[in-house]
Amino acid sequence: MEGLRVAVVGATGLVGQKILEILGAGRIPVAELRPMASQRSAGSSVEFRGKRLTVIPAGPREFAGCDVAFFAAGSSVSKELAPAAVEQGAICIDKSNAFRMNPSVPLVVPEVNSADLALHSGLIASPNCSTIQLVLVLKPIHDAVGLERVVVSTYQSVSGTGHAAIAELRQQSNDILEGRDARAVVYSRPIAFNLIPQIDSFDDSGYTLEERKLMDESRKILGLPDLKVTATAVRAPVFFAHCEAVNLQTRKPLTPGDARRLLAGAEGVSVVDDPQHHLYPTPVDATGRDEVFVGRIREDHSARNGLNLWIVADNLRKGAATNAVQILEALIRKGMVLRPLGGGTV
Repeated sequence: MEGLRVAVVGATGLVGQKILEILGAGRIPVAELRPMASQRSAGSSVEFRGKRLTVIPAGPREFAGCDVAFFAAGSSVSKELAPAAVEQGAICIDKSNAFRMNPSVPLVVPEVNSADLALHSGLIASPNCSTIQLVLVLKPIHDAVGLERVVVSTYQSVSGTGHAAIAELRQQSNDILEGRDARAVVYSRPIAFNLIPQIDSFDDSGYTLEERKLMDESRKILGLPDLKVTATAVRAPVFFAHCEAVNLQTRKPLTPGDARRLLAGAEGVSVVDDPQHHLYPTPVDATGRDEVFVGRIREDHSARNGLNLWIVADNLRKGAATNAVQILEALIRKGMVLRPLGGGTV
C-alpha cells in the first residue's frame, strides 16, 4: 500500500511552511508532496523530509491525483482553487476564512467536534487561530456546567499577519531603541512597544472582522448558536503565540479548583496555574508547542458563576498548521481518506 499524495497551497508562507514541518515530522505516510504558491514564489524551493522540492504555481489543474490539499494562502485563493481541487477528488482542508461559516462546510477542531467531519463533501474548514485555543478550553467547561456568557480579549502576535509583520516589528524595535522614528507599513500604527486595538477591518457596528470570526466560529464549533459571546481583538508586539483574557459565566457553579482539574484532563490542554510561584502561560512558553495553555484560573466575584481564565497558544502551530494536520489524522482514523495508507514517503 502507498501513502497519500498531498498538496500544500501557500507552501512558502508562515503557515504553509509550518504544515510542511509538521507533516515531515509526523506519522502520516506521504507518497508525494506538491508544494504550491503564487506565481511570484513559483520556482523557489522548500524542504520536506530532507529533500528540496520545487514550488509550482497554484492553479486549478494542479490537483489531479491529489488525495488531500491543504490551503494556507488566503480566502481569495481558496475560493478560486478549492472547488477545483474537490472536483478532482481531493479532500481540501482550508485554513482561510473563505468557507468557515458556510452551513454545508464543517468547521473543525478535532478535540472538540471531530464528529462533524462526517458531514464533509470534500471541503473542511479549519478555524481562526484565536478561535481554536478558545474553544478547546470552553468545550470541557460547557460539557460539565454549561456556558451562559463569554467575554474574550485577545492579544495577538504579529506572526498572524505574516513574514512582513515579523520583519516590521523587528525593524521598528531596532529603530526605537536606537533613537529613530518607527515607520509603520504593515499596520496602521507602529507595533513595536505598542498595542493596536484593531485586527482586520471594522464593520458598521464597530466590531472588526477578527472579532466577528471569534464570536461566530465559536458558536458554530460548539453547536451553541445562541451563546452570548463578545470579543475585543488587539495586536501585540510579540512575534509568536496569541493570548486571551477570558471571562465566563456558567450555568452551574464551577470552582477554580474544579476548573483546573477539569481542564487538566482535557485533550490538547495544559494547565499552568501557580501564580504564587510565578507559574502561568506566556507567549515564550507556548512558542513551538502544540498544547493550548491555560492559567490564572480564578473566581469572578462580580458575577454569579463567574470565572476568569488566561489562555495562550502558538498561533502558527495549534492555531493553524497543527490543527489542519490533526484534521487529516482524524480523517485517517475514521477511514475517511480516499486511498489506503501505507508506508510510502517522498
